[in-house]
Amino acid sequence: MAGVVVVGVDGSASALTAVETAAREARLRGASLKLVHAFMWPAMHVPMGPSPLGPSDGGLRSVVERLLADAVERAEAAVPGVDVSGSVVTGEPLTVLEAQSRAAELVVVASRGMGGFVGLMVGSTAVHLAAHGRCPVLVVRGEARPDGPVVVGVDGSGANSAAVDFAFREADLRDTPLVAVHAWTAWNAALPAPQDPAEPYANPPGALAEEERRLLAEALAGHRERYPGVVVEQRVVHGPTREALIEAGRTARLTVVGARGRGGFTGLLLGSVSQALLHHAPSPVAVVRGG
Repeated sequence: MAGVVVVGVDGSASALTAVETAAREARLRGASLKLVHAFMWPAMHVPMGPSPLGPSDGGLRSVVERLLADAVERAEAAVPGVDVSGSVVTGEPLTVLEAQSRAAELVVVASRGMGGFVGLMVGSTAVHLAAHGRCPVLVVRGEARPDGPVVVGVDGSGANSAAVDFAFREADLRDTPLVAVHAWTAWNAALPAPQDPAEPYANPPGALAEEERRLLAEALAGHRERYPGVVVEQRVVHGPTREALIEAGRTARLTVVGARGRGGFTGLLLGSVSQALLHHAPSPVAVVRGG
């Protein structure tokens, strides 16, 4: 049975761009596309119908239905033949889209929508979904390079494995290379034990870099077997992870990160690297929560 790609619609220009992206994602997956508008006003007991002094087709409900119909037309024009439906769901966007993610293969949102503060680089809906969504969340921001690779941040943690597998699948669907980036510093590197237990626990020159290359190769091994057709570039960077992924994203179609990796505080739903990418990535970002 085909899956469902869900996209949030609020009438903003950025949301319509997200609709086009979601339509292409649905076509790639052979999935249907569901456009969802979170309709808050009924819960606030605001009248939905037309004003007695206004046109018969006025009122908030009519405005929302037209907004959704325009978005459906936008999706159909972007990807003819895609199976599109629209739904108006009563509730605020954070709750509505989180609930929709329970049955979705992918949720797509704009980095910012209606009602954001001027200068705010990423909206609360995108951040909330990245932390709480029950499926991968694609945040449309920056500029996707149509001939670029899929980039994935790899840290070797168990929580990161789902993001790596998602990135392999995305590269496979797009028939494009995968760039696996593992960044390290002396503060977060895995510390290799000395060969001789009598020796002090020290790092000979080059030992840390070699250990990090091994960590990356091992983190990719099982995924490469499942996706043998994906060409992989392994990139080990000595430096901060956030800067390495932002730089790699400048030529990427898509950058994929886990919601959290190693070294985070217990209970933290969204790590500093994924938050940095949501705010500063130069291309679209997918955040994948671990199992």
